[in-house]
Amino acid sequence: MDPSGKDSATWIEADETVAGQRVDNMLAKVLKGVPRQHIYRLLRTGQVRVNSARVDPTYRVQQGDRVRIPPVRIAQRPAPQPAASMRFQPSVVYEDEHLVAVDKPAGLAVHGGSGISRGLIEAMRLARPQLRFLELVHRLDRDTSGILLLAKKRSALTALHAALREGEMRKLYTLLVHGRFTAPRREVDVALTKYLLPGGDRRVKAGAGGLASRTVFTRLRLIGAYSLLQAELLTGRTHQIRVHAAHIGHPIAGDEKYGDFAANKALARQGLKRMFLHAGRIEFRHPATGAPLALEAPLPPELSAFLATLEEAAAGG
Repeated sequence: MDPSGKDSATWIEADETVAGQRVDNMLAKVLKGVPRQHIYRLLRTGQVRVNSARVDPTYRVQQGDRVRIPPVRIAQRPAPQPAASMRFQPSVVYEDEHLVAVDKPAGLAVHGGSGISRGLIEAMRLARPQLRFLELVHRLDRDTSGILLLAKKRSALTALHAALREGEMRKLYTLLVHGRFTAPRREVDVALTKYLLPGGDRRVKAGAGGLASRTVFTRLRLIGAYSLLQAELLTGRTHQIRVHAAHIGHPIAGDEKYGDFAANKALARQGLKRMFLHAGRIEFRHPATGAPLALEAPLPPELSAFLATLEEAAAGG
């Protein structure tokens, strides 16, 4: 209350853009720059209320809820210079009022965290300030390039997540692996388990006791001592293609986590400076109309150029 006895707080009504979010996450977006600990203190002391009642941080906001936002002062800081990721201009593969598909370059994380202040989603929100809602539908590893879907409406996000859960979204990747892949097609059905290295870095291993994981590898062509493959994800586990490829003795060229490290150094001298894994095609039904969509992103120039170099060397014996 201010000295006149009037409530100086702001009341907002939750709409579909925030419906379903935890209240602490919603507040973090509304109160930009306010530390999380302060947000939790506002909730704990009842300064934030939903429909005039106290709630804990895990409360899920419902459309139509009236949320009390108390006046909060934060220290003003000089605006930081935009990071490289914030200057990222997305290569848009497809866009309408419900979703946008971008061709993510290798080396750019999809979101901030784990020592990365900003990623693609933050860059996209900065580039599209008029959008009230923009969320990742799925993820790609930082070192993987290719098609990434983002939802521009919560209804689209919900529908696309359902398609992922029910196996109704087809994701195809192009990869170059070490060794000659002799089978035209091979399905790998091996469980995967996450674990942490002593330094805290995340890894995944294949073996019994983990989450069921299935990948189908199809041979595209043999190139000397390497094979160009297509991989289709039948499940969507962390690092799935990379770990399954290594598990069957065909690690991905340039993979710094699960690859052949000595061979990768030799490939770097030949011009391969990144992991050869690209999310080239995605097929699904439009979340609003149900119409089938098939989106493609060509191999990045650096991968196409390296492939041509490799093929020339193989042709020359």
